[in-house]
Amino acid sequence: MIDWSLPYPSSREAVLGKNVVACSHPLASQAGLDMIRLGGNAVDAALASAIVSTVVEPCANGIGGDAFAIVHDGEKIYGINGSGKSPALMPSSIEGDIPSVGWLPVTVPGAVATWMELHARFGTLTLSQLFNPGISRARDGFLVSPQTAIRWQNGTARFRDSKAWCDTFLFDGKAPEVGQLITLPDHANTLEEIAETNGESFYRGALAQKIEDASIEGGGFLRKTDLEKHKTLWVEPLSISVGDANFYELPPNGQGIAALIAMKIVEATKIDLSDCDKPRVLHVQIEAMKRAFADAHAFVADPDISGDCGDLLDEVRVTTHCDTLTSEATEIDASAIPRYASTVYLATGDANDMQCSFIQSNFEGFGSGMVVPGTGIALQNRGRGFSLDPKHPNAIGPSKRPFHTIIPGFLSQGDVRTPFGVMGGPMQPQGHVQVVCRMVFAKQNPQAALDAPRWKLIGGKKVAIEPGFPENVYSALREMGHELEITQGRSVAFGGGQIVQGIADGYAGASDSRRDGQAVCS
Repeated sequence: MIDWSLPYPSSREAVLGKNVVACSHPLASQAGLDMIRLGGNAVDAALASAIVSTVVEPCANGIGGDAFAIVHDGEKIYGINGSGKSPALMPSSIEGDIPSVGWLPVTVPGAVATWMELHARFGTLTLSQLFNPGISRARDGFLVSPQTAIRWQNGTARFRDSKAWCDTFLFDGKAPEVGQLITLPDHANTLEEIAETNGESFYRGALAQKIEDASIEGGGFLRKTDLEKHKTLWVEPLSISVGDANFYELPPNGQGIAALIAMKIVEATKIDLSDCDKPRVLHVQIEAMKRAFADAHAFVADPDISGDCGDLLDEVRVTTHCDTLTSEATEIDASAIPRYASTVYLATGDANDMQCSFIQSNFEGFGSGMVVPGTGIALQNRGRGFSLDPKHPNAIGPSKRPFHTIIPGFLSQGDVRTPFGVMGGPMQPQGHVQVVCRMVFAKQNPQAALDAPRWKLIGGKKVAIEPGFPENVYSALREMGHELEITQGRSVAFGGGQIVQGIADGYAGASDSRRDGQAVCS
């Protein structure tokens, strides 16, 4: 039973169809649906959408980033960890903080390999068909959307000193404006070469050599041998029971386990979750998330070091966390909350009962700001996710996957399945918990679950919270000790989500109004 009302201010409704694609940009959504029309499946749709996204939202993801996915093929669920390791030359200690700009935080980009692995295992269309929409948009041009224009402008100030970045992403010395028609010819050529070589050029061929040359010239650590050694990991998703559903996240090095820990703590309190706008429910979610973040920050690292951290979901441990919850707000060290990131999340479902939950990112905006000249490849700055504590399992060092923020989510309820996600660094597990509570316990439809106001942790007892809750909620939370910072309106600072919710004969798709996205169906 789904409540189809829209209790929060919204300009959107869920779309209903046998095939649904939901992305953070309309052109990406349409590319995915085009693959369905060509006879492709949900994975084909996800890949075409992801590739287009690197062109139309380069301020949130790119060819030089990482990717993760959860796929259900109608019979079995699969997880894929497409994150790259740090270079073999990465130092084990540095002076000062890990910078966000420059070659130091650059890790091996895994998105391209993830595309190839997913295509090899599940794809039905050719790589040429999947890459064509992205190549065409890059070569023939696209009109810049509002949110993309804002984030593009933000990048301009950060990367003014990078000639390769300016040559690639500025037009007449400026960031593009809303509605401006632009082309990215270097992106088009690179995507074409990736498709023609099945990704080999990127990791072992001409593109790999260009990446190494740029790194050496810039004083970086990344080498062609690092790219050659990259391996994409097929992993078993972690899951917990939530109400009448199973809730899935990928194991470390991602922070998905934080969402599972928090959700288990929330359920263990046995409070009524059918009204997610009640102060008591919000309080429990907030406090559970603090404990979950602390656990993830302490233990999550490269899976070769931390394992899957499944013991953090142990019933005794969860009960211990639950027993520490009172009606009073507690503090969380701000350092336990991940840094902000820009990300693209998309969800797909097809008429043959396949679904894909997919996410990719360059981490902070355009990433490190290091662009391989003449290729359009903006390299991520995932090295920022490492710890500077040499005793920490996530300590900075060579040939290690860093703590990762991007997480695809997945729900199954009986015979129907729902890929979903909420983008935005530290907002992701917090958004997952809030959305899951709304869909599973309050039975809200996916658009309502995304439209609802959100909260997010800042540090200490501080909580940023959007307007839109009943007025008594804010006063009640303050009485519990939460130091609220009420924002002026809704914004991408609270993430942006997509949901493709399984229903009896198809899907209900939704896209977050905080981003430029769209859910489309057939």
